Amino acid sequence: MNERLLLGRSIETGSWVHKLDARAKLTGMLLYVAVILLSHSWPAMALLAAFSVLVMLSTKIPLKYFWKAAKPLRYLMFFIFIVQLISVKSGSAYFTLGSFSLHAGGFRLAAFSVIRMFFLITFTAILTFTTTPGKLNQGLEGLLSPFKKLGLSPDRITLMIGIALRFIPTILEESQIILKAQASRGADLKELPLKEKAQMLISLLVPVIASAFRRAQDLIYSMESRGFLIDAPRSRYHRLRWGGADTFFVALFVVVGVAVALL
Repeated sequence: MNERLLLGRSIETGSWVHKLDARAKLTGMLLYVAVILLSHSWPAMALLAAFSVLVMLSTKIPLKYFWKAAKPLRYLMFFIFIVQLISVKSGSAYFTLGSFSLHAGGFRLAAFSVIRMFFLITFTAILTFTTTPGKLNQGLEGLLSPFKKLGLSPDRITLMIGIALRFIPTILEESQIILKAQASRGADLKELPLKEKAQMLISLLVPVIASAFRRAQDLIYSMESRGFLIDAPRSRYHRLRWGGADTFFVALFVVVGVAVALL
């Protein structure tokens, strides 16, 4: 299961991207989202694709892991493509059958929507692949620290994100245990028809949710017994240090964003 679980998982390869400040990677990903929204032409998409692949390769992580990160959402991307293709009626008609028609504008918008979503999922996976949850929380806390004057608590936000990232593999592991227990009693999910498979998955939600609440309660008791307090002053064993490589990394996204805007 560890090989299939990629969300929230860091893959250490010792690349220069791994050594970057977490704040630089978070800033780069925010800029990347803005660049995706600015991409409205095929040359811009091609430039974005080339840049994305180069950065992925620089992490020394095999590209198959980035593909696996987007694979679970392939049905959602297919659904978005079909909906956009059918609903948008701009441009010349490719196919017409009575009141039903497919247009060039619909195909273009559908293709752009799917490509943007694919880039967003695969590229932003760099953030979790190259950064441990602890450093990611620390970087997010550093970026949100200026908002303390507005009453926002960075500690609360980073705590929620950190717990969520750590609970994902735990919940999936619990689901696997329950599925194997049901399979040992003769209810093998792989051999059931589609309707019974859906009913079995729905019945799986109750024990998984109950287990998640139980684990959350145990975590609360554990934190309280150790005297944990939100927003309490804390020291850091690892301190974030912004260097020249971090500035270069963020500058890459600025340059690509300007190039995409010009295209």
